Amino acid sequence: MDEIRRIAVGCIGRAVMFGSLAIGCVMIGFSFNPVSAFRSGAFLTLTMVLALMWKATTAGTKNPKHTEVWLYLDEKWGPGRRPARPGVGGRNKGGVKKETPAAAPGARGGVGGGGG
Repeated sequence: MDEIRRIAVGCIGRAVMFGSLAIGCVMIGFSFNPVSAFRSGAFLTLTMVLALMWKATTAGTKNPKHTEVWLYLDEKWGPGRRPARPGVGGRNKGGVKKETPAAAPGARGGVGGGGG
């Protein structure tokens, strides 16, 4: 299970990195007007947060063999070698959302971080 979790965190981290890069490029594009730059950055960041929350909510309902994680697993873990484990699919619906505050410590407390 640790291998699956490590790969899943890497996949999400890569997605967040590319999203942040796109948000940064949009903000640099609006750099002639700082108000527009920060407003667009805030809007796009909130949009990315909503998308990540939606993915975390629906992660437990997905078939594990049809996710990006299975593409990166070794042969011994790969699809078709063994049945999907219950901890990966439907029974572990709270697993992704349970770890979200640890991944984004400033998300609950606003600008300063630790309010929760």
